[in-house]
Amino acid sequence: MIAMRRHHIESSAPLLTIAEYAVLDEVEDGYAELHEGRLLMSPSPTPEHQLAMFTLGSLIHEQLPAHLALVLEVDIDLELAEPGQPGFSRRPDMIVVARAELARRKAEGGLLRASEVPLVIEIISPRSKRIDRVVKYELYADAGIPHYWIVDLNDPASLLPMHLTDRFGYQRDDEVTDVFTANLPFPVTIDLKELY
Repeated sequence: MIAMRRHHIESSAPLLTIAEYAVLDEVEDGYAELHEGRLLMSPSPTPEHQLAMFTLGSLIHEQLPAHLALVLEVDIDLELAEPGQPGFSRRPDMIVVARAELARRKAEGGLLRASEVPLVIEIISPRSKRIDRVVKYELYADAGIPHYWIVDLNDPASLLPMHLTDRFGYQRDDEVTDVFTANLPFPVTIDLKELY
């Protein structure tokens, strides 16, 4: 009976636009994302996840060119819906974004736009494997985000880099378990052993 009531409440809730989502208050336990106008709740990350995110973020931050910034756990508008229509947003573990987009958002408000995000990084948790490897994989590709990296903390830690192609969505490159190096979207070297 409770499950039926809960389903009825969720399905009768109004669909949100990106603008409506952007003005919602923070959720106390965990966080929310928006999928076709519907709020999705996610649990808060574990301390191990947060520590790995901080360490990885520090390694990336040190190597970023001046026109890019690294931002942790921020909502981005995937720009998959017209303004005023039920929207799509995600809160990746990390994004690399153009500094000009940060200035635009500060001046205008709203969310950061996917079109100004060259890289999204997700760190897999036990509850997010399918979401990160399938659902977000498709959404980030549809949003046109050029690079998507998935980090898995299972021993040994690994990084699966993907880049967007013109015809087939993301192309997966070789998963790396030692030292990851890339030239795009910026030159970077990451020793994955430092995530422990």
